[in-house]
Amino acid sequence: MGILSWIVFGALAGWLASIIAGNNQRQGCLMNIVVGIVGAFLGGFLLNLITGAGFSFSMGFNLTSLIVAVVGAVLLLVITGAARRR
Repeated sequence: MGILSWIVFGALAGWLASIIAGNNQRQGCLMNIVVGIVGAFLGGFLLNLITGAGFSFSMGFNLTSLIVAVVGAVLLLVITGAARRR
């Protein structure tokens, strides 16, 4: 995927994750993009650890990659939210 695709995909995944995590009002569009992209890498890494199978986001936009990215982004938001509370 090209850089523009990563930005759009990250924005979508980060926005969905922020809605699920309940902090949609506190983060802007740029933060949604960053959380979505980092969450995609985190989700892919965790999926690789759990299943042992490689996962590639280079296949393009599909539902599986969106789910993995959203799950990773939600985990990232939960972890950073817990760290901020301490």
